[in-house]
Amino acid sequence: MIVASGSRLASGLGFAVLSAVSFGLSGSLASPLLQAGWSAGSIVLIRVGIAALVVLPFGIASLRGRWDAVRRNLRLILVFGAVAVAGAQFCYFSAVQHMQVGPAILIEYTAPAAVVVWMWLRHGQRPGPVTLVGAGLAALGLVLVLDLLSGADLSVAGVLWALAAMVGAATYFIVSADEDNGLPPMALAAGGLVAGGVVLAVLGLVGLMPMDTSTASVEYAGRTVDWWVPLLLLGVVTAALPYTTGIAGIRRLGSRLASFVALLEVVASVVFAWLLLDQLPLPVQLLGGLLILAGVVCVKLGETATVEAPAEIS
Repeated sequence: MIVASGSRLASGLGFAVLSAVSFGLSGSLASPLLQAGWSAGSIVLIRVGIAALVVLPFGIASLRGRWDAVRRNLRLILVFGAVAVAGAQFCYFSAVQHMQVGPAILIEYTAPAAVVVWMWLRHGQRPGPVTLVGAGLAALGLVLVLDLLSGADLSVAGVLWALAAMVGAATYFIVSADEDNGLPPMALAAGGLVAGGVVLAVLGLVGLMPMDTSTASVEYAGRTVDWWVPLLLLGVVTAALPYTTGIAGIRRLGSRLASFVALLEVVASVVFAWLLLDQLPLPVQLLGGLLILAGVVCVKLGETATVEAPAEIS
């Protein structure tokens, strides 16, 4: 079990927050591209492909010639790339084809609860009352941030796709937290992005994921930019950066706490939508953001209590 303390906790929180904020920018960058004629599949493939090219040299360098670690964990890397990278993104975009974006994100971000359940069933890390309170606060905060209280039409197909995306997100946190496999964080990120890119390319080639593109300019905050600018930012800033810092943060915090810190991605998404797309957040959404932060604090307090109880240490 990972116990984060002192400088390790501080750096872990820093990496995790940076990752969440970077991931949160992706929706605002992609939205004008989708309106300009790009398909979700083509955006995701280019995003992951660019990220793989950026991270791969650093991943190779971090191995320091220990290719046996890659061979031993080849199956893990393939699962991480297929489920946590390609699967999560493909399933999420499939969900939003059948339902509103808000409910789809909310369902996907039940991943922290899935992580808590997994760590309880698999490793005996039973969540305490404080952790459960934190989970409840974070869930309520998400409902407020996404403004779902007014009601939303749900599609069975959309819900199933969003639940599949949740499995991918939970897999990301669980696999990333494992420090016993011998893979440096940068190597895991690089391997996962390469494997995920291959999976996405295959989905596109067989026609399961549309690959429409456009060379039309797009607009952000009243400024027009060439189509390639947001694509480059999507690959470097919203994929290469958050995947590497995210894994580094998860290894320091553990999968449970890190998965709740990642809920800040939803708050970041609202802020970036306000700044870039002029979609102003409502007061109730700002309240939701505060509840998410309170939930993260409660989860950390609950995790500390669990670690201090000898019967709960695994």
